[in-house]
Parts: sequence; C-alpha cells; structure tokens
Amino acid sequence: MKRQHILLFRISILLFCCSVSFAQQDTATKDSVIKNKYGLRVGVDLFNPTAAIVEDRRKGLELVADYRINKKWYAAAELGYLENRSDLDNIDFTTDGQYIKLGVDYNAYENWLDMENAIYLGIRYGFSTFSHTLNEGIINADPIFGELPVSAPQEFDGLNAHWAELVVGVKAEILNNLYLGFSFSGKRMITMKEANNFKNLFVPGFNRVFLNESGFGFNYTLSYLIPLYKKAK
Repeated sequence: MKRQHILLFRISILLFCCSVSFAQQDTATKDSVIKNKYGLRVGVDLFNPTAAIVEDRRKGLELVADYRINKKWYAAAELGYLENRSDLDNIDFTTDGQYIKLGVDYNAYENWLDMENAIYLGIRYGFSTFSHTLNEGIINADPIFGELPVSAPQEFDGLNAHWAELVVGVKAEILNNLYLGFSFSGKRMITMKEANNFKNLFVPGFNRVFLNESGFGFNYTLSYLIPLYKKAK
C-alpha cells in the first residue's frame, strides 16, 4: 500500500509541474485579458476504492467538493462512508459509520495565465457517527470502576466524534476542468462519545485515534470543475 501512495503522489506532482511548463510555453498565444473560472468542483477520493481492491479490511466512498469564493479562497467539504476492520493489541474489531467535513482552503500558488492549479492550505471541522463490532478478543474488567469484561461478538453503537483538521494539498489540472489531487491532514479530536468499556480506537473520517487523541490522514482525488462564470484575473 505504501508504494501505491508514493506512486500516486509522484504522479500528482509530475502532472502539476507539466501543466505549469505547458502554460509557460503557451504564453505568446494567449489573449491579453485572462479570466479565472469560478464554479463548483466535485469529485471522489481514490484511496478507499484502491484499498478495497488490495485488501478486504477497508471499504468506503468519499465525495469531495469545493466552491471558489474569490481569487484565493475556496469553501470545501467532504462527505463519506467507511467500514474498517482493525487488529490492534490482540483485539479485532470493525468500525462502521459516516462522516462529514466542512472548511475552507487557501490557494498559495500564483497561477500563470489562465491556469487553475493549486497548492493549498486548509482547515476542517469533522463530525462522524459510527459503531464498533468486537470480532475477536476480550476486554478486561476495570478494577476501579467495576466494569464487566466484554468478549466477542459484541456491538457498541450510538457513538460520535467531533474534530479539527489542518490540511495541505495539491490539485493539478490534467485535462480541461479535470483535476488530480493529493492532500495530507493532521487531526485533533475535540470531543467524542465512547462506550463505557470500549475506547474509540478508530473513527470514520478521522482514522486511527492515537493516545493523545491526534491522527493523520491523506487522500487522492479525481474531480471535475463545473464552471459557472469567469472573472478577469
């Protein structure tokens, strides 16, 4: 899986660099008045479908969208569903749920001419509702709080989580209005609802929850821009 991530990342960077080069070579043929496209860009995350092909422990779908507010700022959203099977600390469990992330992106890249590429920084608020199913293993009793031991199979539902994300990413226009993107995010949990005797070790949209309630994520997206209007650059 790591090799696939690195390959897709390299392809994204290569296409981004190629699009910059082509735009520079085409400078002499462009009109004197350059206009930026404004509209809704919608797409899909390629990571989960790829992971489902390679292994059967993860499957889901994430839809992504952004809307250009002005020259540099975009409103952004991700909506997804995920089923993930984890094998951690002698406990095998499956997490099933849906999530939504809302925020804004700032494009720090200064495009040449009428290019629409992006190197962006963003923030997100994330929310997920989900359940865990203990497939194998036994959770020991808590001697202080008097919680009873739990053994498989056991389901814990009605759970939720709220978190914040910092995002950095790249989007390259590979064909007219068609974009390939890559992003990396650092996450911090704000609050979450847990079962009395089972911690949220994995949350859809957040991924693995570490001891300090932080996490990381990445995605590869293919998206299409629906142009609504243009403004002079």
